[in-house]
Amino acid sequence: MKVTILDDYFDTIRTLPCFRMLAGHAVTIWNEHTQDIDALAERLQETEVLVLIRERTKITAPLIARLPKLRLISQRSVYPHIDIEACTRAGIIVSSFQHPGTPCYAAAELTWALALACARRLPQQAESLKAGRWMMGVGRTLRGGTLGLYGHGRIAVAVAAYGRAFGMRILWWASEEGRARARAAGEEVASDREHFFQSADVLSLHIRLHGATHGIVSAADLALMRPDSILINTSRAGLIAPGALVAALDAGRPSMAGVDVYEQEPLTDTEDPLINHPNAICTPHIGYVTREEYDLQFTEIFEQIEAFTRGAPINVVNPAVLAATQ
Repeated sequence: MKVTILDDYFDTIRTLPCFRMLAGHAVTIWNEHTQDIDALAERLQETEVLVLIRERTKITAPLIARLPKLRLISQRSVYPHIDIEACTRAGIIVSSFQHPGTPCYAAAELTWALALACARRLPQQAESLKAGRWMMGVGRTLRGGTLGLYGHGRIAVAVAAYGRAFGMRILWWASEEGRARARAAGEEVASDREHFFQSADVLSLHIRLHGATHGIVSAADLALMRPDSILINTSRAGLIAPGALVAALDAGRPSMAGVDVYEQEPLTDTEDPLINHPNAICTPHIGYVTREEYDLQFTEIFEQIEAFTRGAPINVVNPAVLAATQ
């Protein structure tokens, strides 16, 4: 099979132990990102199996219409970047393992790293030292504070464990279903949304982005946060209303933000107001980008390819394609 892997920025995948699973296939790996349909159509013209790295490239109906040989898209996790209906019409199987019960520990670790970096202003202190100014200010201790977690999913539960290890009180807010899960687990749930935003010393977002959650965190929510609080977003940029976080940082509520996700990715605008804000610590969507997490994810992605080549595809998100071929 002719397999193409897109957006492997650092040519990492061929160095993973799981890459040997593609032995026998003709594999092409692209390191340079593009969203240009003409360029993608040319790159993928002979592709039978397309491997995606999360949501780095949008697979749209106009692109799909120009890929007559494509039969399988294999990836992991959610798929808002793929036009599933267009794939189904074209007879393309989309396989995506949702890893039930398995959190992305890499993303949870980065969440906690950003919380610590914001609390102690680590990048600013390091730059001050390099500039010969010694200390640049006073940080804060997280122990004894409240860690507010918005969303009761796998990553949030892992972050809660880190918070407890640091002696923090854990306070939850989520959908009605999520709050019910938290209560059933014996967790403390905020009495209401306002109390949640007002109470958190560190508030971390762990919500899936879909139609109902776009802009779910409003400017009014952020205005409720204390002037010494920290907001962390390693989930999705669209959860926060456009422009609201920069405005909130300008207003001093919260005092700091740790951000790993953006409306436009890759973000290459060096003038972007968020990444240039003095009270923001920003990383380039690296929450899941570790060798260990890559090997886990691509083992599952390549298992989907193996199953497809055996004629028994797994983790199919558009089963209507299978029905049409029977």
